[in-house]
Amino acid sequence: MWFKDAEGRTLILRGVNLGGSSKIPYTPRVELSDPRFYNDRKVSFVGRPFPLEEADEHFTRLREWGLSFLRLVVTWEAIEHPGPGEYDNAYLDYLCAVIQKAGAYGFQILIDPHQDVWSRFTGGDGAPGWTLEALGFDLTKLRETGAAMLHDWKKDRPPLLIWATNYARLAPATMFTLFFAGNDFAPETKINGVSAQEFLQQHYLAAISQLAVRLREMPHVIGYEVMNEPSRGYIGWKNLKSSGQFRYWPTPSPYQGMLLGAGLPQRVWFKMTNVKRERAWLPDANCIWKENGVWDFDSRGQPQLLRPNYFTSVQGRATSFRGDYYPRFARRFAETIHQIDPRALIFVQGEPGEPAPSVNAAELPNVVYAPHWYDGITLMVRRYLNHLGVNMLERRVVLGAGAIQQSFAAQLNVFRHEALHELGGVPVLLGEFGIPFDLHTRPFLRAADELLTTRALDRSFRALDANLMSGTLWNYSSDNTAERGDSFNGEDLSIFSRSEQNDPTDINSGGRALRTVARPYPRAVAGEPLYLHYDWLTRVFEFEFRHDPAVSARTEIFVPQYAYPDGIEVQVSDGTYEVRERALIYLHDAAHELHRIVIKPRA
Repeated sequence: MWFKDAEGRTLILRGVNLGGSSKIPYTPRVELSDPRFYNDRKVSFVGRPFPLEEADEHFTRLREWGLSFLRLVVTWEAIEHPGPGEYDNAYLDYLCAVIQKAGAYGFQILIDPHQDVWSRFTGGDGAPGWTLEALGFDLTKLRETGAAMLHDWKKDRPPLLIWATNYARLAPATMFTLFFAGNDFAPETKINGVSAQEFLQQHYLAAISQLAVRLREMPHVIGYEVMNEPSRGYIGWKNLKSSGQFRYWPTPSPYQGMLLGAGLPQRVWFKMTNVKRERAWLPDANCIWKENGVWDFDSRGQPQLLRPNYFTSVQGRATSFRGDYYPRFARRFAETIHQIDPRALIFVQGEPGEPAPSVNAAELPNVVYAPHWYDGITLMVRRYLNHLGVNMLERRVVLGAGAIQQSFAAQLNVFRHEALHELGGVPVLLGEFGIPFDLHTRPFLRAADELLTTRALDRSFRALDANLMSGTLWNYSSDNTAERGDSFNGEDLSIFSRSEQNDPTDINSGGRALRTVARPYPRAVAGEPLYLHYDWLTRVFEFEFRHDPAVSARTEIFVPQYAYPDGIEVQVSDGTYEVRERALIYLHDAAHELHRIVIKPRA
């Protein structure tokens, strides 16, 4: 369950998601209140994650911090926004130039086809607007009908994860259901004679293939993710009159959502919604689920739910997103990519907070498990609470600083267990973890914020270290500012901010929580890692491993200049070492089985 290099060394990958603002177009940069927002076919993502002329600055900075593995955020919309089968070649050319330069700086890259709640037009990012229109949705009516929640960051700023309730709303839930299981649940829905599922999957795969063809000769591009944070939509929903898990914010039940989309007002949490009787559908389109027999009007013209358990079974067989539909598409995705680049790794993940998908290495070659995990309380309420945490996997509160740290480590250990016992012993990469940096909004508290964000993020890093796990931070946004954050739904999780860059000549200026971000870690180990610990206060690093007799290469440890500006003192249990630029190179003594390395700041 480890990544390995050509010399047989165990690799621990540490990196960052690049970048948060890649979810939205570079030009024109419009908000929801701008009429051009819906002119979605005339946009450009050239300039995401940053203009090419800025690449040297950002790659130098990330390399200085030791974040040498990039999960590169690329959206389907960025590639195919002009229309079905029409690709933005200028964007593809630009992106290849950025990736080529990243290779020159020594970065390895994972291509992340990113999406959140399907599309920008359903409160997230990812799919082009025409995917919704092809199924009959009116993009301009989704907000009014409750089919999706969108907000303008200039006018309002709801709690951080309110946008995630879109997963249960009509437009995103419909699109995910059609994408993964349209053949089973919407057999009557076709586009130019092609099933909705086939139409959507074909275009998604073709868009990612456009990029894969251009990158297959770049060895530092190591693989592709199937899809960021996939969703089951309505698949498996036991009762369409139930609101499900999103009870922390007014969210219509699936059945209410269908009626709202049809122009029928509904009472959602004591408030009437869609009182203007707007329709979520284009004038010549009707509700897909009405057409497929989920609901209809009775003889008196009143709506009635005909099949409340419609999405729980197909021809008497229970349905499972993680067991059937996601693995089926993951295999198709892998086959498509491997026809272009047979060496590519395929990164899979389940829904956030849910068990791993039923994908096995025996059925899907070159697979890597890449789940996401966050410090839930800090993420949700934008506050660091030292003695209050939450177990995101078990959905329970954890009290006490020590108990929280143990819980965080235990939660990540679940991913290791799944990778070993359920996916067949595959490597694990924590695809996303991080914290919001706007823990307070008042300027006079910013100095306190720096300490709090360091402590908050260090809790996640320590859990990662305890499991000797690879991971990529969310995120690095080159254009993050105090006003706009990461440019997505009011989020502000970037480890770099232009607003905080006081000295452009200092590569570290603008960095956030660098006392824990720029930390030492073993990059390549001549054996099995056993123990890893770093204390950002004392800057003492401890590492132990058991050497592999078949590996003769040296162990390499990244040593950040930021953490040790005056140099380091090194203690080793045996063997010899040398210090090079930003690295400790260690040659163990084969006469000993176990080896220990301690790094301290020079007195």
